[in-house]
Amino acid sequence: MTIKEIKEQLMKVTQISDPILTSFESDERVGVQRLIVQRKKQLQALQKQELAFQNRFNLERQAWNQGKHLVAGIDEVGRGCLAGPVVTAAVILDESFHLVEVNDSKQLTAKVRERLYPQILEQAVSVGIGISSNRRIDEIGILNATKEAMNKAVSNLALTPELLLIDAVQVPTNIPKQVMFKGDALSNSIAAASIVAKEYRDHLMSDYDRVYPGYGFKHNVGYGTQNHLEGLQKLGVTEIHRQTFEPIPKFI
Repeated sequence: MTIKEIKEQLMKVTQISDPILTSFESDERVGVQRLIVQRKKQLQALQKQELAFQNRFNLERQAWNQGKHLVAGIDEVGRGCLAGPVVTAAVILDESFHLVEVNDSKQLTAKVRERLYPQILEQAVSVGIGISSNRRIDEIGILNATKEAMNKAVSNLALTPELLLIDAVQVPTNIPKQVMFKGDALSNSIAAASIVAKEYRDHLMSDYDRVYPGYGFKHNVGYGTQNHLEGLQKLGVTEIHRQTFEPIPKFI
C-alpha cells in the first residue's frame, strides 16, 4: 500500500488497540511510522476529550439516577456590558447528547461556538432563552435582572425541569436547584447553556451594530472597549445603553 492509502486507513481508526493500527506498525517506512505516531497522539487527545466530556455529565447522571430526568443547566452572558441586554439560556440534555467539544463558552473560539450552537439546539431535549433589557437592568439592577432573565429562560422551556443546575446565581424558584461557581466547566448542561446564551447575544449585538453604527457592537458586543468608548464620546448614548453603568452617565 502507498503511504497515502495507509493514511486514509489510519484516519478510520478510532481506538489505539484497533488491529488496523497495529498491522501497520511493522512497516519500516519512515513516513508510515510518522503517521502511526501522529494518529496515536490524535486518538489519545480524543480519548482525553471524551473522558472530560463524560465527567461533565456527573451532576446530571446523579440526578438521572435519582429519577430526575429533566435537568436544566442555566447560564448567562452580558452582565458586565455597557450596552444591550443580559441574556440567559436554560438547556435540558439527556443521555443521548454527545458533543464532546461542548465546554465553558469562554474556553472556545468564536468559530467553534458558532458551529456548536445549531448542533446544541438540534440535540437538546429543550432550550429556553430569557432576556432582561438594558432598561430593565437600569430599573432593578443587574443581579435582579439576571435572576429575572433566568426564570424567563426556565419558563420558556417546552418541559418543566425537575432540577436546575445554575452557574453562580441564586435564582429564586420553587424548582429544586444546585448553584455552583464555574458550573460551565462542571456540567455539560450549563456549558451548553453558556454557548447558547453567548451565541444568541452575539448575534443580537451584531444586529444592533447595523442599527447603531460607530460603537463597534459587532466586535465588542457592548463591553467597554476603546472603540466603544470613543463611539460614546463622539456619538453619545443610544437607546440600548445602560444608563446606570459607569461611565455611561457622563455621556448623557
